This record gives sequence, C-alpha cells and structure tokens, in this order.
Amino acid sequence: MEGMDLFFFVILIFLLVIILLHLWQLRRSRADGTPLAAGLNALQDAQERTDRSLRDEIARLRTETQSQSQRERQELTATLQSFGDSFQVRMTEIARMQHEAVEGVAGRISTLTASNEKKLEDIRLGVDGKLGQIQQDNARQLDRMRETVDEKLQGALEKRLGESFKQVSERLEQVHQGLGDMRSLAAGVGDLKKVLTNVKSRGTWGEVQLGALLAEILSPDQYLQNVRIREEGADFVEFAIRLPGQGDSPDDSVLIPVDAKFPVEDYSRLIDAQERGDAAAAEEAIRQLEAGIRKAARDISQKYLAPPRTTDFGIMFLPSEGLYAEVIRRTVLVSFLQRECRIVIAGPSTFAAFLNSLQMGFRTLAIQKRSGEVWKVLGEVKAAFGRFGESLDMVRKRLDQAAGSVDDAQKKTRTLTGKLKAVESLPDTHAQVTVADTEADG
Repeated sequence: MEGMDLFFFVILIFLLVIILLHLWQLRRSRADGTPLAAGLNALQDAQERTDRSLRDEIARLRTETQSQSQRERQELTATLQSFGDSFQVRMTEIARMQHEAVEGVAGRISTLTASNEKKLEDIRLGVDGKLGQIQQDNARQLDRMRETVDEKLQGALEKRLGESFKQVSERLEQVHQGLGDMRSLAAGVGDLKKVLTNVKSRGTWGEVQLGALLAEILSPDQYLQNVRIREEGADFVEFAIRLPGQGDSPDDSVLIPVDAKFPVEDYSRLIDAQERGDAAAAEEAIRQLEAGIRKAARDISQKYLAPPRTTDFGIMFLPSEGLYAEVIRRTVLVSFLQRECRIVIAGPSTFAAFLNSLQMGFRTLAIQKRSGEVWKVLGEVKAAFGRFGESLDMVRKRLDQAAGSVDDAQKKTRTLTGKLKAVESLPDTHAQVTVADTEADG
C-alpha cells in the first residue's frame, strides 16, 4: 500500500511539471507563433509517452499487487493450517488430561464410597446394638408399667364396671319406658289413620285446622262459623271472613266463604303411584284428584257464592301443603277453578299469609276510622314514656349499685381462684386450712 501512495505522488509531480511546461510554451507562443505549433506537437508526443508509461506502470503495479495478495493469502492459509494443527493437538491433549482427571475422580469416588459404606456399616452395627439395649430397657420398663397399670386398672375397672352396670340398668329402664311410649304413639298413629280414612273425620280435621288459623290471626268479630248464606237454603258454609261494608252495622259487612276440603284417598293413591314409579296409576290418580277438586269447587260456588251478601269468589282450603302443591301445579285446573267456579285454592301457609294481609287491612281501616282515638292513645303513650324514662333512671342507679357489688364479688372470686390454684400443689389438710382462711377473710 505504501508503494501505491508513492506512485501516485510521483505521477502528481509529473503532471505538475507538464502543466508548467504547457504554461511556459504558451507564454513563448505569444511572442512567436511557429515555435508554438512545434512545441504543441512535442508536448503531445510527450503526453502520449507519459500515458504509455503510466499504463505500463499501472499494469506492473497491478501484477505486483496480485502477486503480493497471493503471497499474503498463502501465508495466511499456512498460518491458519498451523494454528488448526496446534489447536487440534492442544484439544487432544486437553481431552487426554480430562480423561485422566475423570478417571482419577472416579477412583477417588470409589474409594470414598467404599470408605463410607464401611463407616455406615460400623454405624449401623453400633445403632443396632444401642437399639437392642434400648428395646431391652423399654421392655423391662413396660413390664413394670404394665404391672402397675394392671393393678390400678383392676380397681378402676371394677369400679367402672359397677357404675356401667348401674347405668345400663337405668338405660334399660328408660328404654322400657320408651317402648311403652312408642306403643302409645303407635296407638295414637292408628287412631289418626282411622280419623284420616273416615270422610266425616277428615272434614272435621280440616275444619279444625282452618278454625285454628282463623282464631290465631283474626279476632272473633272478623269471621263467622257455620253461616247460612242463602236464607232459603239449608247449606251452611264452614267459615266466612267478614269484610267491613259501607256502614258500621254487622249486617253491612260482606262475607268471604271459606270451605275446607281434603280428598285424601286420591292424593294417597297419587303418592303411592309416584313412589312405585307407576306412570299409568299416577296419571289415573291425578285425573281422579282433579275431578274431586272440580266437584268440590262447583259445590262451593253453587252453595256459598251469593253476591252482594258474599264476595264473587270463595276460598277452598286444603289442609295439607303437599296436596296444595300438587293441585297448584295443575295450571289448567287452577285456571278453571278461578275462571269458571270463582274459587281460589289456599294451603296452610298461603291462607295464613292471606289472613295476615287482611288483618293489616283491617287495622289500617280501624286506624283511619279512629284517628282521634289514636292521637289520644299516642298522648298517653308519650306520658307513659316520660314515666318510663324516670323508671329507667332509677333502674340505672340500681344497676350501678349492682355493678359495684359485682366488682367486689369478682375481686373476691379472683382471690379465691388464686388460692385455689395454690391448693393444687398442697396436701389435702393444708388445702382445707387455706380454704377456711379464705372464707374467714371473705
């Protein structure tokens, strides 16, 4: 590369010389025109010679550069080959050294393994010997403990067995009494079954449950029992709820007829068929149950609905929640009862909710009619609350006194508790003396 720089520098100087010669000849040509042409020819010849020499020199330099590059590549190849050979030899040496090191480590590991196995065997033998001694000592101690425990258990067992036999005798006596109660209960269940299988008794039982709900929620003047709806008829509705009319007279009230029905045979056949998984029998039982409900609804509608004496609807009370749920599932049946017969189905829970809503309406109406009395009562309540506040002040004072007494009792209790904890480590005689001293301090 330094040769190329030198070559270009020489060419640059040569070109400067040629330019200076051209300038000199141009200056002379101004004075003499003929020599100028001769000078130009000479200059052209010189330039051609210079071009040829430059081309030759460039070709020579290119050849030298190629030769130099080839020599450098050969040297680099030889260097790389030498480095690869030395690297291969080095890697072979390293592999040999690693193999020797691994063999040495393996030998040391084998030696350590054998040494550890020997030490572990010695430890195992020592531990086995110690464990044998410990087992023998434990066996002797267990024998002594077993003898002591057997002696104590014998006395405790005899005592516990006596108590257990006594408890077993008492329990057997209780079981005997329970069996008597079960016999009585079985007899009662039999009587209940007889009641439920008798049509008249079933009707009475439904009426009793219906009457109990009415008596529990409504006041006696808010419902009637065994009411003749039609004066010319001989039919009596079991119960009728009185709704307030336009006036205050009882004759102005409107009645809601309520009748209890309990078709237990059809419902029992339906339950039995469903438990057996007999679809045909269940379908037949449902059909008979729906027919019975429809017939009962028609009877209530024809006998007990007489507007304006009554409302234009009546209530059929089913005393069993299961029966009510089974009927209410039949939407077509319920729609028929409400649309054709003007009858509403009610179970124990829904009828109780209906009565509660009626009771709230009755109370609201009574409050509206007696608002003056309500204000008077509120005035009395206000005065009563004033007296009640005075009573509360007195009670608070008494409670403060009682709290002081309780604090004193707690202090004495903590004192006794501390001494009782100390009694746990004292002999019986000393404990009795300590308790007596505590009682004397109290």
